[in-house]
Amino acid sequence: MSIKKILVSQPKPTSEKSPYYDLERKYGVEVVFRQFIKVEGLTSREFRQSKINVPDYTAIILTARTAVDHFFRLCNELRYKVPDTLKYFCVSETVANYLQKYVIYRKRKIFYSETGTMDGLIPIITKHNKETYLMPVSDVHNDKTVVLDNHKVKYVKAVMYRTVSNDFKPGETFDYDMVVFFTPAGIKSYTNNFPDYMERNVVVAAMGSTTLEEAAKMGLKVDITITHETPSMASAIEHYLKKTQNEEPEEKDEPNDAPEATSADEPQPQPVKATAAVKAATQEDDEAARLLAEKRSLASKKAAATRRAKAEAAKEAARKRSEAAKKAAATRRAKAEAAKEATAPKAIQVTGASDLAAKRSEAAKKAAATRRAKAEAAKEAARKRSEAAKKAAATRRAMAEAAKKK
Repeated sequence: MSIKKILVSQPKPTSEKSPYYDLERKYGVEVVFRQFIKVEGLTSREFRQSKINVPDYTAIILTARTAVDHFFRLCNELRYKVPDTLKYFCVSETVANYLQKYVIYRKRKIFYSETGTMDGLIPIITKHNKETYLMPVSDVHNDKTVVLDNHKVKYVKAVMYRTVSNDFKPGETFDYDMVVFFTPAGIKSYTNNFPDYMERNVVVAAMGSTTLEEAAKMGLKVDITITHETPSMASAIEHYLKKTQNEEPEEKDEPNDAPEATSADEPQPQPVKATAAVKAATQEDDEAARLLAEKRSLASKKAAATRRAKAEAAKEAARKRSEAAKKAAATRRAKAEAAKEATAPKAIQVTGASDLAAKRSEAAKKAAATRRAKAEAAKEAARKRSEAAKKAAATRRAMAEAAKKK
């Protein structure tokens, strides 16, 4: 199929050095950039419903520039001043550099993965295992969190933005020969906007395991995807364009039926022989066309088998990741139950000790009250004895005075 116009479901590149522009110049195709999806941020009211308190966290895991934008946007709407002590763990240096839009880079604790993957970020996170991590994500996100689960990182996912379809306008022209997808949401948008997508003779390019799974789910035949030989989408498209151009049959010179000018002495060719030669040439052309068609059919079957195998492999990989995530979740639950059971006897002991301490305190209070009562009684007895002694002395004095008078 001849490719003249390609629709790439991404924003238009800001630089003229984009490899897609190289494809236009090299292969004479037109590349149009248009997002099938758009991102909407959650309002502060919607975010509060998640019961996540941002000030409770000391570190943020950032996987994309979109996550950076919406984290600081929501903090502003929530009237939360991001502290200088907050630590940032970025999946790539590009995301880390993007933080300069909101913070003074040299004055912040910013870390990033050297490999540009979540696996490269794990060693850095494990060195800061005392931090409480918050991870801003979209309502539909990929499986990057599986890596965190496998390494038992304690974190909380906070949905701060969502992906919605960027619908085509009614009656809008769709005259593309190839469509390039990067997300499952893009495929959903395409199938929703064009219910007759199965009948459209469009070459489909897609990358990413979840995107390929969504394409298979919707029955879309993926003709182009990234491989070890073509690690980027632009290189995969170039490989396809080069292959299709090489397969196009060269134009053959049409036979000239007019006889060449000859002298009167030269014998003219017999019409029967000329007709036989034309028929032989036609048969050869037919045979060549048949062989070419067979080769194309075989190549198409092989490509379809390869796509099916890749789709199955992607499906199996997704299944394994899902099982691993379930096992990790089950392990966490089991550990939580074990910790709960382990702390139960301690709680009982603490309760018993508390009761004993309370009883001892009560007994001490009673003993102190008894001692105070005895002290009061002794004091009262001493007072009475003193008064009796005073009365006896007064009586003796009176008797002495009376005896003296006599």
